[in-house]
Amino acid sequence: MADFTPAPGGDTPGTAAAGGIPDLPKAASDSDCARERALALLRQRDPYGKAAGVSALRDAVRTGAMRWYPSRRIAPWRPPGGIDGVALNDQGAGDGEREAGIPGRPDAPPLVSPRELKQRAVTSVDGRAALLHALAHIEFNAINLALDALWRFDGLPPAYYDDWLKVAAEEAYHFSLLAQHLTTLGESYYYGCFPAHDGLWEMARRTSGDWLARLALVPRTLEARGLDASPPIKAKLASAGDSAGAAILDIILRDEIGHVAIGNRWYRWGCERAGCEPVATYARLAAQYNAPRLRGPFNLEARRAAGFDDAELAALQAGT
Repeated sequence: MADFTPAPGGDTPGTAAAGGIPDLPKAASDSDCARERALALLRQRDPYGKAAGVSALRDAVRTGAMRWYPSRRIAPWRPPGGIDGVALNDQGAGDGEREAGIPGRPDAPPLVSPRELKQRAVTSVDGRAALLHALAHIEFNAINLALDALWRFDGLPPAYYDDWLKVAAEEAYHFSLLAQHLTTLGESYYYGCFPAHDGLWEMARRTSGDWLARLALVPRTLEARGLDASPPIKAKLASAGDSAGAAILDIILRDEIGHVAIGNRWYRWGCERAGCEPVATYARLAAQYNAPRLRGPFNLEARRAAGFDDAELAALQAGT
């Protein structure tokens, strides 16, 4: 990748080599390369093992037991025997990634078109369970998206990888909260008991070769949509008497503002390094990658807190 120094906030991660990429040490072995571990976790099929593994990876990076090695190119090879002895599941993988089992998913939930998902009233237990399941599935996908951002894109400052590991760990926490709360509604409710769709990961596939587009269209578009959706979803849960579920939505909204802010910060940094204007570049990338057209109402307060400026919000409200 191109010259990626300095980092946002003025941090200079290291001395630039001749090609402009920081002169960082090569990984001595896979065992201490945090990006290799992120790829292994991305291929992990068990969602609970994946969530626990992300927390363990964050601890290992914090203690220095694992390092990022940003200059290392990582190939998504298929390990013999699968991940932790579990065969890899290629459901939903693109042609170029099928051998790698990216992303690792459990056998359930089955993935269907959004049009095939049954609409249920949240006033019923079954409807509330379906809503919580859909939210848990979004958070599971968000773990995968953050892990993919860690291993796939090389040559970035260490602060970039620290940021997206923080995102992955918080998404894992959200998934665990929702999955556990889902089980309190009855023994027939658990993650995987309803079908789900693959919309978030579809955009990850489209932008797998374009780092700036990934930032523009995943955290700043699809995940930012969660800022708009959280308040009405919380209100639905609260009106149905689910105060615990509503409290989980408060945690998610708080953290997602930070996640979108991370996406905004690195997107603007990338635009600055590339010499392109952020608003016009976003419009171009959205058209190029067929991003969904966002419709209001928008949570402008949360979006401002996440770093969207007045020009971006004006373009959003104008539908451009």
